[in-house]
Amino acid sequence: MNYYGESLSKLIEHFSRLPGIGGKTAQRLAFHVLNMPKEDVEAFASSLLSAKTDVKYCSICCNLTDNDPCEVCSDHSRRKDIIMVVENPRDMASYERSKGFDGRYHILHGLIAVTKGIGPDDIKIRELVRRIDENIKEVVIALSPTIDGDITAAYIAKTLKPLGVKVTKIANGVPIGSDLEYIDEITLAKALEGRSEMIV
Repeated sequence: MNYYGESLSKLIEHFSRLPGIGGKTAQRLAFHVLNMPKEDVEAFASSLLSAKTDVKYCSICCNLTDNDPCEVCSDHSRRKDIIMVVENPRDMASYERSKGFDGRYHILHGLIAVTKGIGPDDIKIRELVRRIDENIKEVVIALSPTIDGDITAAYIAKTLKPLGVKVTKIANGVPIGSDLEYIDEITLAKALEGRSEMIV
């Protein structure tokens, strides 16, 4: 039975399709939107459309950005000889908050996950390989310490080894099986300091 009418029911349904949002939370969000001033709702709707139409991949690091290249790649004060490889933009943001890394990033947008049918060609590994030249001295692999993260790290290290670049991996101060985006900044900074070269 449709208790709220078509418009509100559709709004609740759309919220419920978001990851991690159940029926009750979707309902609560929908009612919150109804109680917002009209101009705030219009700004919210406009930001959704802008994000969908204006956000693209940075042509260098594959970060999500409005401007190409992205803000990090455009920053001339950052080191150009070191690249940190992360799974997603949220992990990059976590490292930026730690203020422990002053190089460039590469965002994979996923991990190799054989059980889910995700292979090396489904994430941004080719784009990483294209970035490796004589100016790149080190690639730091900063992936979550999960099975998929370890498989992806090993694949990248094996792929980059013939190119003569040093490949390191963040230290295991990060708890096994955890996602980097939920780790505090101090732990991330210490993990970066304690990185070690990968042997493949």
